[in-house]
Amino acid sequence: MRFIGIFLCLMINLNCVFGQLRNNIWCFGDSAGIDFNQSVPASIATNLDSRGSCVSIADSSGNLLFYAGTGEGNALERTKVRSANGDLLLNGDSIIGRAWYNELCIIPYPGNSSKYYLFSVGVTSIYGLYYSIIDMSANSGLGEVIEKNIQVDSLAAWDILTSIKHANGRDWWLIMKINGSNYDDSLVEYLITPTGLFKNVQSIGAIVEGNSGNIVFSKDGDKLLFTTYGGVIQFFDFDRCTGLFSNPRAIFNPTNGVWGITGSAFSSNGNVIYYATSDANSYLIQLDLTASNIWASRDTLVSLDHPFEAAGSLRLAPDNKIYWSCAWTNGIVFNYPYQDTMYHVENTYLSVINDPDILGNGSNVSMYSFYLGGKRCYWGLPNNPDYDLGPLSGSICDSLTNGIDENENTFIHIYPNPVGNTANVSIESEQIISVEAINTLTQTFQLSFEKMNSKLEINTSNLPAGIYNLHIKAIKKEFIVKFIKM
Repeated sequence: MRFIGIFLCLMINLNCVFGQLRNNIWCFGDSAGIDFNQSVPASIATNLDSRGSCVSIADSSGNLLFYAGTGEGNALERTKVRSANGDLLLNGDSIIGRAWYNELCIIPYPGNSSKYYLFSVGVTSIYGLYYSIIDMSANSGLGEVIEKNIQVDSLAAWDILTSIKHANGRDWWLIMKINGSNYDDSLVEYLITPTGLFKNVQSIGAIVEGNSGNIVFSKDGDKLLFTTYGGVIQFFDFDRCTGLFSNPRAIFNPTNGVWGITGSAFSSNGNVIYYATSDANSYLIQLDLTASNIWASRDTLVSLDHPFEAAGSLRLAPDNKIYWSCAWTNGIVFNYPYQDTMYHVENTYLSVINDPDILGNGSNVSMYSFYLGGKRCYWGLPNNPDYDLGPLSGSICDSLTNGIDENENTFIHIYPNPVGNTANVSIESEQIISVEAINTLTQTFQLSFEKMNSKLEINTSNLPAGIYNLHIKAIKKEFIVKFIKM
């Protein structure tokens, strides 16, 4: 019996290791890429040429599906989407994006295994949030962009975009920031569900000006790190179930002299963060989030005085190491696109933080140690979320989709969930008498509603944010369903 138990544990662990492969192919820079499917990552060649924003996604076996990048050799060139073999996807050109660094994000379409959202933000010239939809079952299985540049928001956006899977393991949260006076202390999020996109704006943290920065979730999704090129460093707690941020902590602000933060990342255990600055000198700095004084824990691990503005992105990889890009310039000719003579150690290798959970020199920073096989990098590395993050164990979100009719054990459905100002409930029943919401403090709120055939439209605009049981009383039945108000 002991042998069987050990065998099962090994099988579970192997499944965890080899079943999370959709972020295992990275495509970036000037034709560069990394394949993380082997125990030792290997460099690969791509048809990309982007100094900044780039994204990619593989299937559950680690086979590349498609990738996208901005620029393509020209900072004014729009985003292009390419298939696994490097060819332009059908209708895959002229997508929003202008060679910034975090403009793009791929999100699997909830409830449809063949479709994917490609979100993009317009920072300059073309403003707002947009999405395109890629259907990998179209065009005889080669894939096609079936919808393009659908505008969701028209306000100017920051060059920050990230996403995290909802605690139910199906839906997604997309996080961005609007560049405007009403949003200077706000994070904007969209809940992505099979029924559409639902927006929420949360005012939290320090008031921040600018349009360039980086936001990244910790590996388990319970913290968000927000850094800006102007020198702000702050992080928040995050609830994958409710989508709510809390406990904002400002580690640093520009008055103390930090400038030019180009990249930031959590270690795999979420207790250590790294950020890179790029100016006349470049630095790689470590902070201990468990320290009583986080700023006092800072440790400068690397200092570079050449080339000018070298330091680029930091990304936690599937092997739990952090990869760091640097760009090269001769200080005379603009380095995008690189000239044929511009091959140097700074742009033909990535640096690697091999043990990022460990403080100080134990983090084992290995400068210019990952050879890109003759290809070149700029600042940008793939802005990929953890596609294989599962549902939050023990979360109430495991039961958010369906509710039970207490009398007959039939199911009802509430959507969207979490809800905004309106909730819809699919329900087959006779005349509805009342609808009320009861929160975790047992407070009861009477809600107005309208019955339309087999659907109830319920006004939830006056409900405070929180977790509720929705009680629907009909003449002969009572229905109960759990939901979250954003």
